Formats: sequence, C-alpha cells, structure tokens
Amino acid sequence: MKLVGCELCDLAAPAVWRGPKFSVILVDDANYPGFCRVIWHEHVREMSDLAGEDRLLLNEAVFQVEEAVREVMEPLKVNVASLGNVVPHLHWHVIPRYADDAHFPAPVWAAAARATAPEVLEARRALLPRLEASILRRFT
Repeated sequence: MKLVGCELCDLAAPAVWRGPKFSVILVDDANYPGFCRVIWHEHVREMSDLAGEDRLLLNEAVFQVEEAVREVMEPLKVNVASLGNVVPHLHWHVIPRYADDAHFPAPVWAAAARATAPEVLEARRALLPRLEASILRRFT
C-alpha cells in the first residue's frame, strides 16, 4: 500500500539496493558522506505495524548497513535512528559520526558546532563507491 503525497512511498532517490520489501539509499548530505537510509516500501508508520518476520528482516537489514558503514567509513560512532516525525513512513537512518563532524557529539539534526575541513569530507566522499559495493555484497 502506498500513500499519495508521501515522499518515501514515491521514492525518487536512486537506491544502492532495492529488494521486494525495502530499499537502501545513500543520502546526499554534504556534511555526512556515508549517511544511509533503509526504507520500507509499504506505507507503515511503526515497526509494530509489521509482521514479526518483516520486523526481523528490517532489523537485519539495518544491522547489515551499519556493518558496511563501519567497515568502509571507519567512523568513531554510528548513529541508528528511526524518527519519522516529519515523514511518518517507516525508515531507518544509519549515520557515520566523527569527532570532527559538524554536529558531534549532538545529533545531526541539532545546530552545527563546527565545519568539517573540506579535504576531510572529500576523502570520506571518495569512500562512497566502496560503501555501495559493500552494501550490495551484503544484500545480493
């Protein structure tokens, strides 16, 4: 089931991997190379809306993406969040965090505390093809 007007039901971003029940995308965020989303295809609001086997499937997908981010991006920490306050469609954020990122140690949605050096961000962006390959390897 899809909801007309829901930006995640009508996902326009290209997927790194698309399966029958969920997709994995790389978020185009200049400050956070390696920021991924795992998006459930059917329009549901909460994990508890899913059948038990689908909850396990989605949880495992989030863990696989987290492992790919850790392997390739080598962050200090990984933030995993399912908020959906703005877009009430089930999705998970998997965000690599570093001591020099714009918001650390606050959430990425807080006010920025600093600017990360452009050369550092460029080096992290250079890892994105490897991250995509790692995600694909885990799901195919």
